[in-house]
Amino acid sequence: MKANNPMTHEFLINPEGPQRIALEADVSAEYVVLLNAVAPAPRETFWDITLTEGASLKMVFLSLDGSMASHLNVSLCGRGASCDLSGLCLARDEQRMDFDIRMTHLVPDCHSTQLFKNVLDDRSVTHFDGLVKVVPDAQRTEAYQANHNLLLSDAAHAFTRPQLEIYADDVKCSHGATIGRLNPDELFYLRSRGITLAEARLLQLLAFAGEVVEKISTAELREKMLVLVENCLRSEKN
Repeated sequence: MKANNPMTHEFLINPEGPQRIALEADVSAEYVVLLNAVAPAPRETFWDITLTEGASLKMVFLSLDGSMASHLNVSLCGRGASCDLSGLCLARDEQRMDFDIRMTHLVPDCHSTQLFKNVLDDRSVTHFDGLVKVVPDAQRTEAYQANHNLLLSDAAHAFTRPQLEIYADDVKCSHGATIGRLNPDELFYLRSRGITLAEARLLQLLAFAGEVVEKISTAELREKMLVLVENCLRSEKN
């Protein structure tokens, strides 16, 4: 039973090259991946993930500086397996940050969730390309996918392509994407309470980003990552 297999936690900083995660039956794991190293060439990471019966994986990606691309290939191979992927990208200057995700449901009764958020300033670019595939025998699949983007500059560009490829008929699946700007009504409300424009913008950005950071279950690490995110947002020119 899962009670005999407590969740393991891994904190990785700037992994590169191929990475493999294979969870045995009923094992639970959480990975927090920090990508914040400025490098002369874009960084690229490849993740090959396999989940067997009853396995549960949570991964939180925080991309705070530099240009990088993360490719994830996730296979849910055992009944009752679940995968929760989330990511936050804070991009500025001419940085490019990409997520390429392939989530494949191969057996019945599995669950997957994806939530990726981007904040783009200056001439930065982000790409989100996510595919959820449900094979014919993977009945009672539940799969959710969302990508949300905030543009702080007219020169920034967010490209998003969430996709569903479903061959089973007893499923609950949804996907969606948004690209927008800070809410002027919310800014006006905060300004009317005596908050400066800069702080009002920061509060909006923190609320947007916080949904991803709050997924980190370890309180100490979560607080450290919130500080890093806030410091990065405070350094934005807008």
